[in-house]
Amino acid sequence: MVGLLLLTTAFCVPLSGQTTQQWRDSLAVLNRLIAASPEQMELHLRKAAVNIELRQWEYAADEYTLVLSKDAKNPAAHFYRAYTNLQLKRYDQALYDYDELLRQSPLHFEGRLGHAHVQQKLGRRMEALEELNLMVEMFPDSAAVYAARAGLEAEMKQTDLALFDWERCEQLDSLNADYTSAHADLLIQQQRNSEARQVLDAAVARGVPRGLLQTLYIRSRKKTNK
Repeated sequence: MVGLLLLTTAFCVPLSGQTTQQWRDSLAVLNRLIAASPEQMELHLRKAAVNIELRQWEYAADEYTLVLSKDAKNPAAHFYRAYTNLQLKRYDQALYDYDELLRQSPLHFEGRLGHAHVQQKLGRRMEALEELNLMVEMFPDSAAVYAARAGLEAEMKQTDLALFDWERCEQLDSLNADYTSAHADLLIQQQRNSEARQVLDAAVARGVPRGLLQTLYIRSRKKTNK
């Protein structure tokens, strides 16, 4: 699903750009600090954020569980434990944390997207669709929401609705090559190659680099079997 689970800086997400070794060095420092001050929950949150950067999902989940044992309503811990459990494919546990987060913060954007995504993973497509429909009303100018709904609609074989949403994504974020690619790809899947090329040409005219769409141009020129 395009654009899902955008990790914002609001909840102690570390800055990108460090090497793996630098993250490991940061982890070593945090482990020493935690050994000296184990009750400092901020240190555990920071350590969990580094664990995420190192893709150490189990360690990160354990840290967030520790934080929640001290502060059961900590929104950062609920949000990122849901994220780590999503990576571990523990969808029921992820759903629990998203539920807890949304009880506290109903307008939490990433939390709602994550909640819908987990519903989809659990096979609850209609529940996920209802949530995304609500998000479209709540965040009508968010291309990410339309993209999430388009991906689900395509999965549910609601092709025309998905195409409408991909078009809306492009209107809201005209230079995003991923949205154009998804839009054109769905048209090609439907053997609507001429329409796909029109979508690609329009994107290039808006300023999307043609090179990012070259594979789709090639696919759109192949003859279809009817």
